[in-house]
Amino acid sequence: MRRIIIALFLSNIFIFSSKAQTKDTISFIKAKRMSDADLTKKREGTFITGIPDFSSDPVTGFGLGVRTNVYWNGKRTNPFFAYTPYLAKLKANAAYYTSNAKELILSLDVPYYKGTRWRFKVDFKAQQNPANLYFGSAETTLGELRLPSTPNGGQTYATYAAFDKARKTLRAGGVGEASSVTDALSNRFRETEFMLNLKADYALGKKGVWRIMSGYEIQHLSYKTFEGTEAEAIDPTNGQEIKAPNGTSLLRRDFQQGLISGLDGGWVSLLQTALIYDTRDFEPDPTRGYYLEIANEFSNPIIGSQFNFNKLFIQARFYKKLPIGSRTVFGGRLGVGNIFGDNAPFFEFQDQWSPDGSINSLGGKQSLRGHRANRFLARSLAFANFELRYKVAETKFGKQRFGFTLAPFFDAGTVRDKWQDLNFTNMDFLHLRGHCN
Repeated sequence: MRRIIIALFLSNIFIFSSKAQTKDTISFIKAKRMSDADLTKKREGTFITGIPDFSSDPVTGFGLGVRTNVYWNGKRTNPFFAYTPYLAKLKANAAYYTSNAKELILSLDVPYYKGTRWRFKVDFKAQQNPANLYFGSAETTLGELRLPSTPNGGQTYATYAAFDKARKTLRAGGVGEASSVTDALSNRFRETEFMLNLKADYALGKKGVWRIMSGYEIQHLSYKTFEGTEAEAIDPTNGQEIKAPNGTSLLRRDFQQGLISGLDGGWVSLLQTALIYDTRDFEPDPTRGYYLEIANEFSNPIIGSQFNFNKLFIQARFYKKLPIGSRTVFGGRLGVGNIFGDNAPFFEFQDQWSPDGSINSLGGKQSLRGHRANRFLARSLAFANFELRYKVAETKFGKQRFGFTLAPFFDAGTVRDKWQDLNFTNMDFLHLRGHCN
């Protein structure tokens, strides 16, 4: 694996040190022609799309925001019109939640810059989320839930509802805590993040389905846990709901015991490299094709980072249109990731970096739907997602199109303390549900 990482890094240095390409023919992109149905609906010129963003989550609360995109599509006479979703796109998302979480995301994407094989992306994010979740960062998270104050071998809870009631129940305070405390906020922490990411990739070969990518990311992160904060509690003598100071959080306990690092936050500097194989016909919503990648992030004090680690992620996606209805697509994804470095910070366990969009580690809408975000966390992970997307209806309002899709899915995954122990024949948990978009 380390040889693969070094080879990718050196290859990117070689390519990006070469002179920018002059205009190319479109032969290298013809394998990615979008379907006739998508091509018919694709608009010409420059236009803006925007929708209000309403959401409700038991952790972050009710959310209100806006999601907007500015597209530059060019004219149908442009030779790239049928082979790329847009000539350029600027995304701007902003949201606020009743938990006081807030975020601003800006992203510029320019595929096949000026008719060449180059693609450039710039991403900026500013967010503060006081409702991040932490249940541990080791293989033991595969077991049943346990209160932060409960030692190993103590009582566990098979359901989240039972666990939530137990952690709100008032208990006697320990060392450094008030006389009586609740654990209602003991699995939460607040993260404040500022991030800037610059990426460029280059299409290889006659068909251009292979790409090699390099990027640089700079982040500043800060964290807070909620010891002493007034929180929900249940008086065990009469069952009444009261307020009480929160006890020591699980994240703080693990940090004090030397089980995790990074709670003090700081600057993270990252070099990113990836080798990509992509035959999807329409990147935003594919109906056919494959997407394979080997992606790596390298962090070290020699590039200005306060942390030293190396993160490797491999994933494969596939899409197949089925002869059912106007648009029915079966899609799947397999992913495997590992973090190298004995002192990798805990927050790097919580997502896997991909040029196609970062993926939260197991739990939540990006990896294991139906479970809380970051419910299962360790140095190594493997997961699989399968989904059937059936378009129920489509309508046009003003100049914007809206689609309604039914998407039953199956998710499975596992985490391990060592990548050598990953086992695809014994997945520790799975989930099956359906949802509508």
